[in-house]
Amino acid sequence: MPHLLLLICCVAMPWDRLPAGSVVVIPFLDCLAVGFSREAGGQNLSVLGIVLVFPVVWISVGGNQGRVVLAIVATILSMVLPPIAIGEGFDPSLMIRAILVTVVMATIALTAHVVARQVVQQRQALERHDKNLAALLQESEQRQQLLDTVVETVSVGVRVVDPDGGSILVNRRYRAAVARANDDETEAADAGMLQLLAGDRATPIDPDRSPVRRAAAGETISEELYWAGTGKSQRAFSVAARQMSSRNGAFTGSVLSFADVTSLVTALAAKDEFVTTMSHEVRTPLTSIFGYLEMLMDEPGNAGIRDDLAVIARNAERLLVLLDNLMAAGSDGADLKWAEADLGQIIEDAAALVAPDANAAGLDLVMDLRRPVKAAFDPERVSQVLHNLLSNAIKYSPDGGVISINAHRDGQEVVCTFSDRGIGMRPEEVEQAFTKFFRAGHARESSIPGAGLGLPISKSIIERHGGTISLNSHPGKGTTVKFTLPANLADAN
Repeated sequence: MPHLLLLICCVAMPWDRLPAGSVVVIPFLDCLAVGFSREAGGQNLSVLGIVLVFPVVWISVGGNQGRVVLAIVATILSMVLPPIAIGEGFDPSLMIRAILVTVVMATIALTAHVVARQVVQQRQALERHDKNLAALLQESEQRQQLLDTVVETVSVGVRVVDPDGGSILVNRRYRAAVARANDDETEAADAGMLQLLAGDRATPIDPDRSPVRRAAAGETISEELYWAGTGKSQRAFSVAARQMSSRNGAFTGSVLSFADVTSLVTALAAKDEFVTTMSHEVRTPLTSIFGYLEMLMDEPGNAGIRDDLAVIARNAERLLVLLDNLMAAGSDGADLKWAEADLGQIIEDAAALVAPDANAAGLDLVMDLRRPVKAAFDPERVSQVLHNLLSNAIKYSPDGGVISINAHRDGQEVVCTFSDRGIGMRPEEVEQAFTKFFRAGHARESSIPGAGLGLPISKSIIERHGGTISLNSHPGKGTTVKFTLPANLADAN
């Protein structure tokens, strides 16, 4: 009957309206009901004491340590109250059983409470772990979405490769470049390869020296020009590559960028062609001007205007030098006339030509030439380089001083150095010093004459000889230009 009443109460009670801890009343009363049932059944139902385990565990698994105490109290009451309430009285001989049952149930209650506590803690830890994983997954998805958006937004083709050269990621611009270069969108999309050509627009790049292979090997590439495709679909690409590393510094691949610079290259070629054409066209009337100037200066009655004619001649000479530089800038592919010569003698001749200008500017030309400095080069072209470098040193040393020239042989090459103590350049200007038509800010502000072609032309000539040229400069401290040439004719060719 007590159990039936408890069942009815459990069904009828509106537990959602009661405090959360009120459900403990059910197992507590259940313990008493088990005790009364066991006592009423006498020896036949004494086994019902085992059933106490269920309400005791129920009480113990939730809440704090007070639940364990409550379970022990319920066990003690289930052992003591029934004998007293039924009227038979509590037999002291049952004390041992009551104590043993209480100890056993207390142990079960404590064990159930500890295990339940650990289970709850593990569940909470798992829930926190799941939340962290979900947050990390969401953050990873957001970063991936951001990366995809950035990669698809940039105006260059992007290809990411692993150390084996396999593609990790390519963007839409790269796939479009492959499609245009191969003139076959389906094949291009499947192949994912951009077949590149050298600067002559015809020679295929050796697969082992392709930008992708070099990048996969960990090589850094800085703005190298390649061509792809044939005919009207041929495109020019500026390729760069940078390494990727893991947290421990291990190489994990490279990112390559393919910038379509076809329009820029075409525009530069058109500009060079225009400059060369105009230089030729202007040179013809200038030659006529020189001829008539000579006639006028030789006329006996023109002695009074000879100084004025000399001014015209000097400016015409300056215009002729400018035209020569413009023509040289537009015709980098002119053939070199190789010969073995003494670079020291060429330097002395060039210094003699600019000596009047150096003296007028209060400059001393100091030469350290460890002659003979013989090498194989085009004397006329190298003389042009020397004249350009000396002219720059004189123009950009307005406060006088010393221009030092050093030339010597170093192993299989000859080395020539020009140093002045002029106005110098800032680091960002040094980076652009060999760019055509570039002039430093101080030179423009000071109205120093020039077209920004001397250094680019000099660089082109030196590199066509197989040599190198470099520039080091500091504002207010001067500039040093150094170039090298192969010493042997076999090395040069």
